[in-house]
Amino acid sequence: MAKNKLLVEVKDGIGWITLNHAERYNAINYEMMDLLDDAINQLEYDDNAKVLVITGSGDKAFCSGGDLSVFHQLYSEEEAFTMLSKMGNILYKLFKFPKPTVALMNGVAVGGGCEIATACDFRVAAPHVKFGFIQGTLGITTGWGGATFLMERIGKSGALELLMRPIKFSAEEGRQRGFIHEIVGYDQLDGFEQWIQPMTKVSANVLKAYKQRWLDHVEIDQTKEKIKQEIEECARLWASEEHHQAVQSFLDRS
Repeated sequence: MAKNKLLVEVKDGIGWITLNHAERYNAINYEMMDLLDDAINQLEYDDNAKVLVITGSGDKAFCSGGDLSVFHQLYSEEEAFTMLSKMGNILYKLFKFPKPTVALMNGVAVGGGCEIATACDFRVAAPHVKFGFIQGTLGITTGWGGATFLMERIGKSGALELLMRPIKFSAEEGRQRGFIHEIVGYDQLDGFEQWIQPMTKVSANVLKAYKQRWLDHVEIDQTKEKIKQEIEECARLWASEEHHQAVQSFLDRS
């Protein structure tokens, strides 16, 4: 029996979502999209889950983004738009989730993996974590809403630098730039529990109320339109020869 590529567990007030495809660096494919969407829907209405936490299996990768071995089969702008919109809608749902959300970055988070982390309210990382919006090296932009989320999280100027410099940054650099909120020790679970425990001791209604206060300051309809524009731009670039050649070169090296 094939193992489940995404795990969901509720424990001690935390709804855990674990991307469970370590052999592919927890890269996202269509099956994982559906599982992630289902998990977010499930945890929204689970009263035992005060906080939603997303992490990856193993210690090498939080998420390496979209699975290029699968998505490289998409050539046209229309095909790309369909895939990008599907994941963009899931991350928009995560962005406006009514409970606090945390990305526990246990390993590398690049490309779409960074977009998933950015859709969360908080980012907590192990010290060895590297992260980067490396989409530019493949001739495309963020395409799941990541640029829109990032500008809400750390401001336009700081976001622009991370987006336009498609390199991997260290966890410490991420903390200095306001992207990562906390760096926990190599024994990640213990360190993370110390960080999140004060939050899980607060009542669910208080957490939801504060999350709504934050959402009150976000132009939700405008955010959704910005994400749509971002997806359209990425889909257009996806169809370019530059992108297809860059992905093929990457796959040839892998």
